[in-house]
Amino acid sequence: MIFIQDCNITYQYSITMTEYVAKSDGSLIFQLVKDSQNIGSLTYKSWFKFNAAIDFADGRSYQVEPKGFWGTIVEVKDGNRALLKFSMNWSGDIVVQSYFNNVEQGYVFRHRGILKESFILIDKDGVELLVLKPLLKWNKMNFEYRITSSDVFETVVENKLLLMLSIHWTNYYMSMTMAAITPGS
Repeated sequence: MIFIQDCNITYQYSITMTEYVAKSDGSLIFQLVKDSQNIGSLTYKSWFKFNAAIDFADGRSYQVEPKGFWGTIVEVKDGNRALLKFSMNWSGDIVVQSYFNNVEQGYVFRHRGILKESFILIDKDGVELLVLKPLLKWNKMNFEYRITSSDVFETVVENKLLLMLSIHWTNYYMSMTMAAITPGS
């Protein structure tokens, strides 16, 4: 509960956050969990490709596929129908365009911070929908992700797909930035 007092008037806002965890046993499969309940998995076909499959516990599945000559635009498909596409812009943000229920919606997935690294998903109005924090597990040499979503995010159509994609976008961001700073890449 947040209380804000302005001009002798007290406003009360109720903010609840939903917590998710994405764990990886290796580098190719990530499991998304909420309160010990499996939501789904993100599975990469190989280490050096952005192709992936998203499979939910309820049986729905989607394909993530790079498009075009350079593969810089990535689409998320339900069969042959593109539901979403994204690409990285010059400032390092991942620009997302969704077409859920034939309604076009824009989002931006952005890196925030260096010492306390995190990623945020914001909508076209600048509302922060979720925060993803990568945690390197040194003993396994892989990442675990802590995701906190807002009440607004929980009402978004296909929010579980956006959660799974936030994991993919983080991996995409880290691999693209590492390729940009690695000599000879």
